[in-house]
Amino acid sequence: MPRRPWIVRKILRMPITESGDQYSVWVGLIYIFNLIVGTGALTLPAAFARAGWGLSTISLVFLAFMSFMNATYVIETMACANAVLKWKRLQFIKRNSTQENDSDDEVTASQHSYGDLEDPLVCGDSIPSRYYSLDKRIELGEMANLFLNKTGRTMFYCTLCVYLYGDLSIYSTAVAKSLMDVICSTVPSNMTNTTDWDILPCFSSPSSSTYTRFDCYRVALLTFFGAIGPFVFFNVQKTKYLQLFTTGMRWLAFAIMISMAIHLLIVYGPQGKPPAFDFTGIPTLFGACVYSFMCHHSLPALISPIRGKNRLGLHLSLDYILISIFYLLLAFTGAFAFASLNDLYTLNFVPTDNENILLKIVEYFLALFPVFTLSTSFPIIAITLRNNLQSLFLDTSRLESYNFILRKLLFPVVAVIPPFLLTYFIEDISILIKFTGSYAGTGIQYLMPTFLVLSARRHCTNLLGLGVVNNYKSPFSNGAWAIFVLLWSFMCIILVSVNMFERNS
Repeated sequence: MPRRPWIVRKILRMPITESGDQYSVWVGLIYIFNLIVGTGALTLPAAFARAGWGLSTISLVFLAFMSFMNATYVIETMACANAVLKWKRLQFIKRNSTQENDSDDEVTASQHSYGDLEDPLVCGDSIPSRYYSLDKRIELGEMANLFLNKTGRTMFYCTLCVYLYGDLSIYSTAVAKSLMDVICSTVPSNMTNTTDWDILPCFSSPSSSTYTRFDCYRVALLTFFGAIGPFVFFNVQKTKYLQLFTTGMRWLAFAIMISMAIHLLIVYGPQGKPPAFDFTGIPTLFGACVYSFMCHHSLPALISPIRGKNRLGLHLSLDYILISIFYLLLAFTGAFAFASLNDLYTLNFVPTDNENILLKIVEYFLALFPVFTLSTSFPIIAITLRNNLQSLFLDTSRLESYNFILRKLLFPVVAVIPPFLLTYFIEDISILIKFTGSYAGTGIQYLMPTFLVLSARRHCTNLLGLGVVNNYKSPFSNGAWAIFVLLWSFMCIILVSVNMFERNS
């Protein structure tokens, strides 16, 4: 049998990090910030005013904490998945080297070549673990394949696909409608039936009366998919400059809204008088908050390219603290500055004096806010859906063995075409919004991370032993926290059901 110890050394030296450009931890936090802070933040001021400023503040901080806890669960599970794959890789090398080498010297040489990897039996707390890492991007779907049984995997993929497809449909509709509202003439104030908006002419001139608002909506939708859709064929790193540009745009938009609200408070005093506590507004507040802290489905793709993940948990907590302060500032100023609030906060800033050029610019800029925010979130979610569909139907450990169509073309198309077709023919997807942002959102943000981390801990303990230390272990590793999350998830489902019942009644 030929001597091939060099193959063992080559396998050991193969890079395990995800291919593609890496970025600093601060750029990664910008990605996460962009994913969390979207149009959901614009529904917070109205919900904040209904539930009362005291109850809303407590609820928002609590929901931010719950979201952060489950984000740490996702990170811990990803590190566990990396450890399992490294362990399997090491066992494969050991078996091959033992079978292929027929002399003691060759066995000794081979063992020396993989000796830099840990032996689970001798690794202790004093030895930093190299099994656990976040270098290789492992999507939630791959984690489910590793740690959940058949029933759990089925429930996971159903929930994830419903949520991600729903999100892409919601985002594309919001962008297309925002562009349509900017391009077309204002809807007449006497138009009370909102179901007839699509048959109205887009422009007031008689020559263009045949071109309806719905036609403009479709053109805007095609333009959006043509400009943003191709990003789904690449990795998240390729959206870096798009992320940085739109971060500036969204910060400017929020700064304008907060500054104008503060100006109104200084000049006219508090016009809104929200109560301190109004428990009847809890269901609406919950629906707004849980959607405003969602990022868990895309965390693996965002954190794997980060350089220097040693203090990732601390940096992520700072991101959540910043977002919470940002939300509270936006909600507080809006709740007290306006006597009545629209469900979509930007509608409160439509200027009454159209002759004022500055206010006109602000009007258009805020009207385009969903375009700025969702244009960055859309490719991240589409890439996440593509990667999870690949892990569902393909063996990701040998992805390069598949043909070009399967690897590069099929799943990106499958990820973006269904949302496009749905929103091209149907612009009213309110039912999908309710279901996606409530039941599926609760499953993705709370239930799935908890079930995954519990299964991952048990699996890694049985595989590696208690001596191998996971440096990315969640600070909420006590089993009581997991039970608390599960109980809270069921409470969330009840609150969501009550909210939907109240809105339909």
